[in-house]
Amino acid sequence: MRYHKIPEETIRRLPVYLRQLMLLCQKDCTNVSSHNFSDLVHIPDSQIRKDFSYFGDFGVRGKGYDVKKLIKEIKRILKLESTRQVALVGAGRLGSAVLSYPGFGSYNFKITCAIDNDKRKIGKKIGNLTIKNASQINSLKKKNIKLAIVATPADAAQDVTNKLVKAGVNGILNFAPCTLTTPKKVKVINIDIAMDLATLSYYLRSA
Repeated sequence: MRYHKIPEETIRRLPVYLRQLMLLCQKDCTNVSSHNFSDLVHIPDSQIRKDFSYFGDFGVRGKGYDVKKLIKEIKRILKLESTRQVALVGAGRLGSAVLSYPGFGSYNFKITCAIDNDKRKIGKKIGNLTIKNASQINSLKKKNIKLAIVATPADAAQDVTNKLVKAGVNGILNFAPCTLTTPKKVKVINIDIAMDLATLSYYLRSA
């Protein structure tokens, strides 16, 4: 089934399911019912079953879901069966924090390239990665890197994105506080902590 026929909200929930399943696996849990799983992820069991129905019938009546099997199936759906290389553009405070995040490995992501245009940063190391000059973005095509994280200031983000697209990147996680313009073939997911806090603030009770 083609990815664009699946509701985007379903795709966004799959990593949530995967994270919880991996936690269950760590606890040596072999099977979980849709009802119990619903309690763990705080998503109605009817929605969980509907989400999975787009891809197949993964549950067994009376037994629920085989945890390891479902982990394997979700990783297959999300194309996480093997390690995916990721490029990071912007090695400032935010970019350095992203590089230090230990959770990428659980989903088979590995940041293999860090890029910046600040001469003071180029050539320095963050962990095991040496920061490269932004002029080397084109080299991503030779390395077949299709995913990138943009952690630059807003005024540099669009230019960086244009170069990433030319280098063959078609998935961008954007931390820059701006809206990026890309071809339809390129998927952009925006993460803006301040905007999310602004949304959360709406739900606070008046003092």
